[in-house]
Amino acid sequence: MSEDFYSVLGVSRDADEEEIKEAYRTKAREYHPDVSDEPDAEEKFKQVKKAKEVLTDEEQRQMYDQLGHDRYVEAEKHGATDNGGAGAGGMGGMGGMGGMGGGQGPFGDMGDIFETFFGGGGGGSNRPRQGQDLRTGIEITLEDAYHGVEKELNVTRPDTCGDCDGRGHPPGSESRTCPECNGQGQTTTVQQTPMGRVQQRQTCRHCEGEGTVYDETCSTCRGDGIVREDATLSVEIPAGIEDGQTLRMDREGAPGERGGPKGDLLIEVSIEDHPDFERDGANLRRKEPISFPQAVFGDTVEVPTIDGAVELDVPAGTQSGETFRLQGKGMPRLRRRGDGDLYVKVQVVTPDDLNAEQREALEQFAEAGGEEVDVGQGFFEKIKSSF
Repeated sequence: MSEDFYSVLGVSRDADEEEIKEAYRTKAREYHPDVSDEPDAEEKFKQVKKAKEVLTDEEQRQMYDQLGHDRYVEAEKHGATDNGGAGAGGMGGMGGMGGMGGGQGPFGDMGDIFETFFGGGGGGSNRPRQGQDLRTGIEITLEDAYHGVEKELNVTRPDTCGDCDGRGHPPGSESRTCPECNGQGQTTTVQQTPMGRVQQRQTCRHCEGEGTVYDETCSTCRGDGIVREDATLSVEIPAGIEDGQTLRMDREGAPGERGGPKGDLLIEVSIEDHPDFERDGANLRRKEPISFPQAVFGDTVEVPTIDGAVELDVPAGTQSGETFRLQGKGMPRLRRRGDGDLYVKVQVVTPDDLNAEQREALEQFAEAGGEEVDVGQGFFEKIKSSF
């Protein structure tokens, strides 16, 4: 990581802890691999997490500011920034700095990021942690969005292995104390570096921090405690939901760790395009064809809505392209009272074929208005161009 921690988070060097945490939350949402499409999202996510860990630890930040980025990174390689690190002589009196930890998996200790996003439990590596949130999508019609609907959703998701109850080993399998950590769940390494004698503690990889190992491994989940299962869920989609909005189903996500609760399932709603209506928030728009006599003399026409046909009064002298509002005939407002409106744009339809009587009547109409018109060309083109 060559970029300065302050630059990674986009904060000034005198930013307080709250500013740093807020910047971290913003960046983490942007680069979390579950939500970001960027090819280097995973690496950027690691960077912002590392920057936040250092800059929100008072002692680590002090060391970072005094050493500078490159020297701090080099010191960290030798474990000199961990708990029990260099003594007072080795680091200029800065011994006993807070440890950087080092959790499991590609993102390190994920407790804090799940707590930020999903309200899961952070804390020590042996504490229960809420499972990861999962994402999926569902497509509905505009009519579904208008009325509200209950849909069945098929998802494939990780779940606790039923054969071993998530333990990773069959019931009744014999256990013994982990020989790597002597049942402590952590291992300690000591290194002699140019900066002094460094002691580093980390979660035992052999027993994954449990302190116990088992003679058998569950054949169903191969010791992971997790299997992939197909599930059919019933989803309540509220009336008025808009394209791109997300529904949350509590505790329908991935299983938690060490007895922690499941995460949630996030469902992004996609609404199909409608052949007759365009949606603008809670409002709808449509085009309605009317004849030339209806535009000239006025008429009452029947206009379709999502909830059935209604009547629209078209006044005499209506011009092609005029828009009328039908109040309350749009979409329901999500979490608010009342409905949106339906905006109807009338289009005067030019007839393709005229019989002799119609042609004569229109010629007389044009002449009465003082126009010299080549009937079938200019007159109808004027009607068309006004829309």
